[in-house]
Amino acid sequence: MRRAGKVWTAIVLLFLYAPMIVLFVGSFNDGRDLSEFEGFTFDNYLDFFADSDSLRLLANSLILAVSSALIATLLGTMATLGIHALRGKMRRAVMTLTNIPLVNPEIVTGISLSLLFVFVGRSMLGTENILGFGTLLIAHVTFCLPYVILSVMPKLHQLDPSLMDAAQDLGCTPVQGFFKVMLPELWPGIIAGAIMAFTMSLDDFVISYFTYSSDFSTLPVEIYAIVRKPVPPMYYAMFTLMFFLILVVMIGMNIVQARDEKRRVRKKLNQA
Repeated sequence: MRRAGKVWTAIVLLFLYAPMIVLFVGSFNDGRDLSEFEGFTFDNYLDFFADSDSLRLLANSLILAVSSALIATLLGTMATLGIHALRGKMRRAVMTLTNIPLVNPEIVTGISLSLLFVFVGRSMLGTENILGFGTLLIAHVTFCLPYVILSVMPKLHQLDPSLMDAAQDLGCTPVQGFFKVMLPELWPGIIAGAIMAFTMSLDDFVISYFTYSSDFSTLPVEIYAIVRKPVPPMYYAMFTLMFFLILVVMIGMNIVQARDEKRRVRKKLNQA
């Protein structure tokens, strides 16, 4: 039974990562056809880093991902504290509303945000060309917020409610108690939420497609235009680099969560 489980797991992993393996091998292919390996080369990577347009798009995506992750993490942490302070049906109702963007189709979210931005631009700002970095940032923060809230909320539930009372009894103000007592306990969840927001923003296409402009475009949006025609080999290298970047970020998130779990287990053993 165990052997069958291992075989099935191997098949699933192969099915999931076979496309990335083909892409990784193709990034070192000296030819343009992925079906035939004509020779090993690093020229595809060199061509990518020599292409100013590709580097500009990559920089745009990184700037947008970092900015939206930071803002979503700040707002999401504050929202989590507010939701946690609610009780009963009100908390459940707010959490249900918070989870709607997670299950809502991205194309619906993208079109809705696009219509909202166009409406605001025409009726309030008197402009037809409102789409750009600002609208992209607002859109990315909007769909990243639930991931931050869902990452921080479990840490807040695990927090001993008497810690803040003890801190204030020892002379801390509520603000000092938050930064000295609560924040260190919430930090792993905050970091995990920030990493999740960064990865979701970096590879988002659907929502970005409806809220971007030619003045500020992102890599996934431009990739969509590229794949409709023969793809230059240097983009295989770019796709591979993006995959490994997200892989490293996700490994970092798992390391943070594993360390937090060990710390909590050690703390429970010390208390026992």
